[in-house]
Amino acid sequence: MEKVLAKMKGLSKHKFKFCPLCRYYLRRRRVEGRKRLVCQKCGWIYYKNPLPVAVCAIKNKDSKILIARRNLRPGIDKWALPGGFVESGETPEGTCLRELKEETGLKGKIKELIGIYIQKTRYYGSLLIIGYEVSISKNILSLNSELKDAKFFSKEEIPFIPFSSHRKMIEEVFEG
Repeated sequence: MEKVLAKMKGLSKHKFKFCPLCRYYLRRRRVEGRKRLVCQKCGWIYYKNPLPVAVCAIKNKDSKILIARRNLRPGIDKWALPGGFVESGETPEGTCLRELKEETGLKGKIKELIGIYIQKTRYYGSLLIIGYEVSISKNILSLNSELKDAKFFSKEEIPFIPFSSHRKMIEEVFEG
């Protein structure tokens, strides 16, 4: 698993040398006002786009918010909001609810969009994070292997969260 993650980490830094379509050399060229990698043979252009992520903030009936301790890189052993990558064919809302169910066993319903954030990471490059407030009917957690722990915290009890986008979402949910 570590080898797969290492390969993924390398891909996230966007160190392409050859075209993924025709395998010819890529060269930097000014395209649409920016320097981009362009295939010298077929014209394929490498757009360094952010990866889309959907994240959920859940406040229970006691006005406590669900925070999870990660069991994966990046941020292993760190606290964060539940969420994950938007997969092909999914909506961000669908991803948010799928990740919540997979990671915590909770079924949720989207209440509202909290916000959209850009988070730069060393591990994956730039992320486009879409945050939703989600309501749940039951607080019974059933964690999968991606999480070490998950708890509902009051505003005063929240542990340090290294992801600035998650901190901003939590702040906005408590203000709302």
